[in-house]
Amino acid sequence: MANHSLIVSDQLVADHSLVIGQEFPDVETCRRTLKEIAIALHFDLRIVKSDRSRFIAKCSKEGCPWRVHVAKRPGVSTFSIRTLHGNHTCEGVRNLHHQQASVGWVARSVEERIRDNPQYKPKEILQDIREQHGVAVSYMQAWRGKERSMAAVHGTFEEGYSLLPVYCEQIRRTNPGSIALVFATGQENCFQRLFISYRASIYGFINACRPLLELDRAHLKGKYLGTLLCAAAIDADDALFPLAFAIVDMESDENWMWFLSELRKLLGVNTDNMPRLTILSERTEGMVEAVETHFPSACHGFCLRHASENFRDEFKNTKLVNIFWNAVYALTAAEFEAKINEMVEISPDVMQWFQRFPPQLWAVAYFEGVRYGHFTLGVTELLYNWALEGHELPIVQMMEHIRHQLTSWFTERRNIGMTWNSILVPSAEKRILEAIADSRCYQVLRANEVEFEIVSTERTNIVDIRSRQCSCRRWQLYGLPCAHAVAALISCGQNAHLFAEPCFTVASYREAYSQLINPIPDKSTWKDPGEGTEGGGAKVDIIIRPPRTRRPPGRPKKKVLRIESFKRPKRVVQCGRCHMLGHSQKKCTMRV
Repeated sequence: MANHSLIVSDQLVADHSLVIGQEFPDVETCRRTLKEIAIALHFDLRIVKSDRSRFIAKCSKEGCPWRVHVAKRPGVSTFSIRTLHGNHTCEGVRNLHHQQASVGWVARSVEERIRDNPQYKPKEILQDIREQHGVAVSYMQAWRGKERSMAAVHGTFEEGYSLLPVYCEQIRRTNPGSIALVFATGQENCFQRLFISYRASIYGFINACRPLLELDRAHLKGKYLGTLLCAAAIDADDALFPLAFAIVDMESDENWMWFLSELRKLLGVNTDNMPRLTILSERTEGMVEAVETHFPSACHGFCLRHASENFRDEFKNTKLVNIFWNAVYALTAAEFEAKINEMVEISPDVMQWFQRFPPQLWAVAYFEGVRYGHFTLGVTELLYNWALEGHELPIVQMMEHIRHQLTSWFTERRNIGMTWNSILVPSAEKRILEAIADSRCYQVLRANEVEFEIVSTERTNIVDIRSRQCSCRRWQLYGLPCAHAVAALISCGQNAHLFAEPCFTVASYREAYSQLINPIPDKSTWKDPGEGTEGGGAKVDIIIRPPRTRRPPGRPKKKVLRIESFKRPKRVVQCGRCHMLGHSQKKCTMRV
């Protein structure tokens, strides 16, 4: 036996020493204590007698005198050791396997670790048990032990669904103005849908975020599967701002229609008062129909990660992909068409691809909405993390995990916002300073009080500071003054920072996180508030059962979602002399 194991065993023996007269609150505690000592001393325990009044055990090796007799004390509920022969003459268990290392013992051993880290893997469990106790358990024992421990710490999956009505009531009670609805289906009240949006998020989006929403979903891999849906905005400093999320029994057109319906109700009349909404998604059939039904005036565009991956996989040409991204960022129709012609020269099949992915839904030059420079879905990575971190938790605990993260974000960002003394948030401040630096090379000709002609070696642009427009279109599309606009503003003594959209200001950032997400009491204190709930959804007096779908046998795949690179691919250098890719004209070996 390894020296490390012996040291661990000695420590355990010291912690679990037995003496005559030692008391136990019940026979189960006695049994557990003796198992711990047997594992620590590396001997097998054989139970001779176990009933309501006594517990007798001895060493399983023939001839070994170790024996203990525990009996119930008269007149009280406790048990005490009556007889103890504490010396072993046997050599104990010579290998790493131990009969007392049951699934229940594994569960008790890892309970504290599971409480802090639900992602504790069975492989890690069996390695830690071997190192700490000198005992080898199988992968299946570790897996079942974790399952049992998870149920003891967090409750069962089934209990999680049954708690949903009262959990929603707790959200509405502790965070007035929040939306929390749960719906069941069928005679058995099987779970179908859950929708949650906190008032702090609703207030922040309506009053301080840019009118842009990202939609996406993640498939869960828990015991009863399901899909996590989310709608997220972007705050003043370009960080993701989750607005609403839902769990549904499966991804379907019907569930997307329901989710967008609840989102529309949540925004209410404010949808008509705010600027035209831009929605970005992968534009699946269900998403498109739902957006058209509930947000008919919104501009619904493609996530460029989805579109560019499709383009890359179809054409498998790095040069073509780079020209595609140049076409995406082209600000005018003329610039866009020039890039299209370049692509067609390389592959005429590009035009057929455009029929499936119309430029009006992804190209800056033609898209009618305002993306504010956002082309890919940040919410995809967020959902992946939520699904990965929470798929082993019951549904209520998963929702609590999400709430805790939102609360942490609001607190951190609220504190960060109070430290800023500038007009604009740091990311916008950086872009304005870059525009100021670029503006120095322009010649400014003033036509009248509000119109300016900005002359450069490449072209001439017209800027109107009253309508906040530039003929290059960058100012109106990105919400921040471009270099041409900055040149015009500086020439007439204006502060360019004051001409950014309000959604980029520090004041808006602070407003977005000004509301609190209040804590929810521990579930042990929840009480059934009575018949029905405000705001619709399931009544709190009904028992919601798990959905009919269940995870198939076998270990789930590690990845809940397939996440690709969220960045634009690196630009490939093309030689201006030989026109080959991979090197510049300076390093070209071709003779002139």
